[in-house]
Amino acid sequence: MMAEFNKVKDKYLKILEQYVPIVARVHGGTHPEFLEVRKLFDSMNEKIIEAGSEKPKIDDEFKKLRKVTNNYTVPCDTCESYEAVYKMLAELDEAYRA
Repeated sequence: MMAEFNKVKDKYLKILEQYVPIVARVHGGTHPEFLEVRKLFDSMNEKIIEAGSEKPKIDDEFKKLRKVTNNYTVPCDTCESYEAVYKMLAELDEAYRA
């Protein structure tokens, strides 16, 4: 259970750390929901780091992310990086719940 989450986390966390602030800067004006995505990601990232090898308690963040992103639905007027962030977050969410 944790192994899958750790695998996905190790694969995507550093990329998300780079992409999320950039996408927020580029698209935050026209997509204010992404500013909320950034806040949630920052909170999750902090908890993931603090948890170390334990399972982080990020259920609430994932619930809020699913709500604010309409289950990771990418707006049609955004870039590939925006889409990549949602795809990575969705995979992380799925692995967390597995």
